[in-house]
Amino acid sequence: MAPMPSIETLIAFFGVSVLLALTPGPDNIFVLLQSAQRGWRAGMCVVLGLCLGLVGHTAAVALGLAAVFAASGMAFTVLKVVGAAYLAWLAWGALRAPASVHEAPPGGAAAAGGNGGALRMVGRGVVMNLTNPKVLVFFLAFLPQFADPAQGGMARQIMLLGLVFMLATLLVFGAIACFSGAFGALLQRSARAQRLLNRVAGLVFLGLALRLATAQR
Repeated sequence: MAPMPSIETLIAFFGVSVLLALTPGPDNIFVLLQSAQRGWRAGMCVVLGLCLGLVGHTAAVALGLAAVFAASGMAFTVLKVVGAAYLAWLAWGALRAPASVHEAPPGGAAAAGGNGGALRMVGRGVVMNLTNPKVLVFFLAFLPQFADPAQGGMARQIMLLGLVFMLATLLVFGAIACFSGAFGALLQRSARAQRLLNRVAGLVFLGLALRLATAQR
């Protein structure tokens, strides 16, 4: 039988993961704002992208690449600068976004811009997650704590834990996307409210960019 954490460990890990996903941070704030601006379907595309990014972080930890990255100050700095620049670009776009009143609640394919728009939102989630070096360092410190070296197969155990973490993230962030999208649909009916939402989103993205740019290992 392939080595894996016990059921009790997986349940405990899932509970901790849910609490972590509920804790305010760049990713769930990103989901909340994108859902409010573009609708719940667009928000769910962002959530999917964030989860795909977690696959990369989990694989890096399982393969030992995260330890090498964490030891490299240059790699950490380059990645956080790229992430901060991306967030600043999103802030600029949100601050310049025009207000357009929707008679029907947004959230369908039209709100997300069709298939191309959906893929773009998934890409935003992937980039948002992968360019945050704090997530990789966190995974490096967090996942191995729930793996049992005595069972061997640490890489397999870590990959399984990563999948559980992704499930918790999908459930929590998905709920945030749905609730925020429904609230945002009401705001989209008012040009003034939409302009305010765009300004708030831009300032929050800018704040997240500054926070990431000044992050330390």
